[in-house]
Amino acid sequence: QEKTPSCKVDSVSQTWHCFGCGEGGDIISYVRKLDDVDFVDAVRFLARRANIELTESAQATKAHSLKARLKAVCSETASYYHMLLMRSSDEGPASARTYLSGRELGGSIPVSWNLGYAPGRRQLVTHLRSLGYSEKEMIEANVAVRGSQGINDRFFNRVMFPINDVRGDCIAFGGRVIGQGEPKYLNTGDTPIFHKSEVLFALDKAKARMTSTGDAIVVEGYTDVIALHEAGFTNVVATLGTSLTRQHIRLLSHHAKSRIIYLFDGDEAGQRAADRALQFIDSSITPEAGFSRVDLCAVTLPDGLDPAEFIAAHGADAFKEVLDGAVPLIKFGIDRRLSRYDLSTSEGRARATNESLAVLAPIKDSLLAKDYAVYISSRVHAREQDILLRLSDLKTSMPVDYSDRSVANRPRKSAARSLSPVEKNRLRTEREFLSLCAHNPAMISDFMNELGQTEWHEKVHRELSGIIMELISADPALTAADLIMRAQEKCKYAARILTALTIQSEVPAHDMLRYLADELAIGDMESAISSMRDQMSQTQNDEERDMVFQAIYMLQTELNSLRANHVKIE
Repeated sequence: QEKTPSCKVDSVSQTWHCFGCGEGGDIISYVRKLDDVDFVDAVRFLARRANIELTESAQATKAHSLKARLKAVCSETASYYHMLLMRSSDEGPASARTYLSGRELGGSIPVSWNLGYAPGRRQLVTHLRSLGYSEKEMIEANVAVRGSQGINDRFFNRVMFPINDVRGDCIAFGGRVIGQGEPKYLNTGDTPIFHKSEVLFALDKAKARMTSTGDAIVVEGYTDVIALHEAGFTNVVATLGTSLTRQHIRLLSHHAKSRIIYLFDGDEAGQRAADRALQFIDSSITPEAGFSRVDLCAVTLPDGLDPAEFIAAHGADAFKEVLDGAVPLIKFGIDRRLSRYDLSTSEGRARATNESLAVLAPIKDSLLAKDYAVYISSRVHAREQDILLRLSDLKTSMPVDYSDRSVANRPRKSAARSLSPVEKNRLRTEREFLSLCAHNPAMISDFMNELGQTEWHEKVHRELSGIIMELISADPALTAADLIMRAQEKCKYAARILTALTIQSEVPAHDMLRYLADELAIGDMESAISSMRDQMSQTQNDEERDMVFQAIYMLQTELNSLRANHVKIE
């Protein structure tokens, strides 16, 4: 019911485009983005949905079989641990239940979160062996390890938290020791089905709420996630013993389109994590960058508390107030540095200025950085022009990394240059023309000249026009979905641009293509005439000036004729 949809699915062309993150493509890429799976797994998923039997190579079948077996090992392990926690009267499971109750995680929570107890002493190995799993499979799933006395359970005397992938399949575990012992928390190591820097605890449970609210909340512990979900904050996930990574942000941005709120514990470890979060400040988060982005925000809990402790002590309303206080990551970083020093002393102001300006180094050429420089000047009681001068002298300390961001339609090298309204309109017209061509491949033959002769203002648009002409020349019967898929194989930005059609008009597609082509041609002629006038004003040679004048006259006549026959479409 949105007036301006954030995601568009075209059943005719079999393509989709997300206006929130700038991504787009075919049905396979949609599943890949939504569930964070590779191409092969996406095809398998769609084949199962459509009851299509796939013929696979022996190597692919073997790899798929291995992953399926490892997931089965994890699933059986989770079931076994859960059974022990819920049914066993032994001392270990009883201690685990006592621990969970003490953390307000009793009642129905162990059932809804499939919590468990790991006894160790080869009990899991024996159980899995009885089900037909090999020692190699147990070790590869990292639920068992090989020692000097043979294979043994990896987890011993721990409360177990199953870790699921985005679809809800168990792929790993986190274990919290009961009583004394180190490490306090122990996670599954990286395996063929689990990479901790790319997985978030409870994303399978939180993704629906993220989509409906637009926000994702990231914390640092399993018990924090569970406590917050039980308190009604069901868009919360946790990292798994690592800092938030760019892969995590990419994954979250598939579901949360507004904000990712990084919530830090109030203790010393939480503050160190807060400092590490500043790695995400670079020029891609500035308005001039041309990126469609999710806002990265941050907030710290007061009184040295973690989220579970805070909820227990102050309740959900107070926690919501904390979230409402989340600020953009840049401001968060600046305020943290300013708070470290006594701003009533000249030495404190000098050091605070140095450190807070360093936060802006990666974005120093942006308007956003200048705004924050003014903010810093007000906090340290310095002249704005002095702080702005120091900002301009900074060296950019971190490069922009586009590897796992969604470039919104228009990748460009200089993120700091702001586009004029005329430039923005030109680029929008180029994108709409290319996208409408891709959605109507049967009409492209009528516009081959326009595709080849347009003076594209964006390099990637020029590249795509050539790809479209090449593909249609080779196969005029291509469908829209096939054209976009093949273009994506040749240009990594193809799907984002060719699916980004925003035109909603009752005007026939061919008429709209003619209108857009004429708009581009008029723009090209106007630019050419302007350039020739500049050339004529600078030349000292009368003969050359006359030749340029004649060229301008001829082009102006052609332009006038095109304008006279060009009907504006609103």
